[in-house]
Parts: sequence; C-alpha cells; structure tokens
Amino acid sequence: MHIVVCLKQVPNTTQVKINPETNTLVRAGVESVMNPFDENALEMAVQLKEAHPGTRVTALTMGPPQAADMLKEAVGRGADDVVLLCDRAVAGSDTFATSYAISCAIRKDGMPDLVLFGKQAIDGDTAQVGPGVAHWLGIPCITCVRKCEVADDGALRIERVYEDGYEVLEAKAPCALTVGKEANVPRMASLRGKMAARKLVIEPTTAAQCNAEPDKLGLKASPTHVVRIFSPPAKSGGAKWEGLEPADAAQRLADELRRRKLV
Repeated sequence: MHIVVCLKQVPNTTQVKINPETNTLVRAGVESVMNPFDENALEMAVQLKEAHPGTRVTALTMGPPQAADMLKEAVGRGADDVVLLCDRAVAGSDTFATSYAISCAIRKDGMPDLVLFGKQAIDGDTAQVGPGVAHWLGIPCITCVRKCEVADDGALRIERVYEDGYEVLEAKAPCALTVGKEANVPRMASLRGKMAARKLVIEPTTAAQCNAEPDKLGLKASPTHVVRIFSPPAKSGGAKWEGLEPADAAQRLADELRRRKLV
C-alpha cells in the first residue's frame, strides 16, 4: 500500500505581514512549522504503515526551499519518501490552483492507495485543498476523519466525526481523507528517524516535471482573489448585568432582544 501525506508549512506566529500588492502572506523572516492538522494526518499514515507491513509513506509539500526542513521532520516521524514541489510558477496560487499543482505532483509517480491531508490549514482555514486535490485526481474524498482501518481485502473502514457524533463509512482505494485532531496524538521524531533525515538530500521538483499545465498555475490562474485583508475589531465583551434576580435578568434579556429585533 502506498500512502501520500500532503503537508503544509505555516507561520509559527500571529504577527504575520501581508503583501499589499498581492494580498498574500509574506513568509520571509517568519519561523514556519508543520501545520498542526497535518501532523495528525502524518501520524495516521505512519500508524497504518506499522499495522500493514510493506506500506510506503510519502510526504509531499508545495512551497519554498525552506519547506525541505519540514519534510525532513516528516522522515524523522516515519515517512519513507518526500516530494518538494518548489517552483516560482506556483507562487500565489489560491486553493483551486494549489489543488491542481499538488494533484499533478501526486500523479507523477502513479496513483497512491490513500492521500491524506490535515482537516485544514491554520493560516487559511479554508479546508478546500484536500477535496480539491481529490477532485483533480478523480477519487472520492471523506472529510473530518478520526479513524481509518484497512481490511484484509483492502476495503477502508472510516469513522467520520460530526458535532454530535460520528458515522462509519466504507470505501475502496484510491481515496482521499482529511484528518482531524481527534484522530491521534502525533509522535515526536525518533533518534533513528532524525539520523535518517539528517542524511537526506531533497531535490526540488518543478511543475514542468509534474506535467502541470502552465496556464493552470499561480496567481494569474487562480479564480479567486483576495481584495482586502484586515483585522476584525476587538470584541467589547458584551453587556453585563449584575445584582439582578434571575427573573429580572431574564426579563431584561428578553426586552433587549426585542429591542434589537432578534426575537
């Protein structure tokens, strides 16, 4: 079984800067880390590898040269192979163009059995790339997964989380999953893994090597554009009423809701 885990490097700070011309994040000089949800996806892949001998895990990311450090961390945690899609042609891609580029990088070495993603990235919070890649690959996608088991016949038994419970689904490979925080507790890199990662030489892959069409990449090929980015106003904390009896407080609340035409 071959599992591809798609990872993203995100800023490790809330003090990010925005390019005023492109409305994209300025990542230069900002410490970056593996997206926390992607850690859970990687851990799920490694656990499946441990449960099914012969399974191979490939960590894949699209990003600048510094993303190689994150891929080395993934090897330290149990990944076998890495792919770094690093090309100025993909710079400024929105989730649609990003999904296309990543799908091309996945197809380059043949269709895997599973493609895993974190539920969402903490910088964009769109949760669109996983389903988008599945669309380009032409495979089903199950979101918000907390558990995945592979039967002897290759069938996938998956638990998908809802706010008030979960459902059990069955699927066949190839399939894409987005993994939530409920799935597991990500492991730290082992000493053996760190040693293997230290020796790893990562050669970047270009979009052309992935047979990606140039007119579907980058900022110009992105159908969505950020018009303006701004910080929301600080919350005031709301009104506070003290010293009232419960009945009086309830009546005051009802009057206030009526005044605002909320009831």
